[in-house]
Amino acid sequence: MTLKAGSLKANENTNLIGAYGQWASKSTKTKLPSLSFRKKEWTDIEAWRKKAKEQVLERIAMPDLGGTPKVTVHKKYLYDGLQIEEISWQLPYGKPTEAIVLKPANTKEPLPGILAFHHHGADKYFGKRKITRTSDSQHPHVVNSQQNYYDGFAWANEIARRGYVVMVPDAFPFASRRVMLQDVPEHLRKGLNDNDPENIDNIEAYNDWAAKHEDVMAKSLFCAGTTWPGVWVAEDLKALDILCSRDDVDADKIGCGGLSGGGMRTVFIGGLDSRIKCSVCVGLMTTWEDFMLNKSYTHTWMSFVPVLPEELDFPEILGMNAPSPALVLNAEQDGLFTLPGMKEADKVLQEVYKKAKAPEHYKCSFYPGGHKFGREMQSEAFNWFDRWLK
Repeated sequence: MTLKAGSLKANENTNLIGAYGQWASKSTKTKLPSLSFRKKEWTDIEAWRKKAKEQVLERIAMPDLGGTPKVTVHKKYLYDGLQIEEISWQLPYGKPTEAIVLKPANTKEPLPGILAFHHHGADKYFGKRKITRTSDSQHPHVVNSQQNYYDGFAWANEIARRGYVVMVPDAFPFASRRVMLQDVPEHLRKGLNDNDPENIDNIEAYNDWAAKHEDVMAKSLFCAGTTWPGVWVAEDLKALDILCSRDDVDADKIGCGGLSGGGMRTVFIGGLDSRIKCSVCVGLMTTWEDFMLNKSYTHTWMSFVPVLPEELDFPEILGMNAPSPALVLNAEQDGLFTLPGMKEADKVLQEVYKKAKAPEHYKCSFYPGGHKFGREMQSEAFNWFDRWLK
């Protein structure tokens, strides 16, 4: 999810906004957010959930994308024991959203479904390809990405093999949903173009340009009356609609998960939609205070929702779907967060699930190392999906 590498040691005297940090964090230290389920006045979880979801939806200002889009199937084929579909759908704006669907070959009965979210990684040229493999030939950039983040595995393929229909859509604005250089004013292009797009130098140049363009996009979305999380949620809900509507999917057994930017999408979709019966958030769990004082500079505009921190702490967004099972996987040396921030978020979710009378439906694990979804973490995640969706 990061745009910049590095970290800042968290302490009381040093923070990202200097002398203003103590003032900015005062409210988080003296009281719980107004809609926190941890407050004593919330005794009915259904009443709290309804109010909390309404407030989150209001804050993210999600655009209305209409009904379930019509799906076009472009290709169907077998690869490495999996049946693979390349599909797309048209939303009211932008180019068609492309997605990859994977499931075990020759399955006849409906299977549990998983909405698998790709990471950010300052790499907007690629999306769904970051966590899938559909042939023996992969782009070198994707090979490096999977090695760096996933120990060389295409995790969507790995979980599909265990008996799931896995859908991997491109997020806004990645891959098929990315901003095309030809569509922006010449003065913003910095001499770049969309010619020979798969060239590695062009990919790196595009990703550098797209990282800088986030400021423009975020400001423009605010001017349009929405937010980046609002657009992400709206588009991911359409993908969820499509996944649940498939004949080969058991719509009562749906999970979601992802690393980093995919973890952020998991927090919102996993918290907001009751169709999600199990979620796995990897490498994207901390508190708003940790973002504010220590780590906002390592994250994109896609993470932030104005005013919402007054009403819910970041972990409580995922907690809105309690007691639906949720697994959080953290890396102890993850430069995107402080370790105290990750542990405080774990404490918050423990309290939420305990009050929801389902402490066993929540688990948080810490692994050594940096920001990734490695093989050992994948094993725990896949077992979690099996436990609750099978």
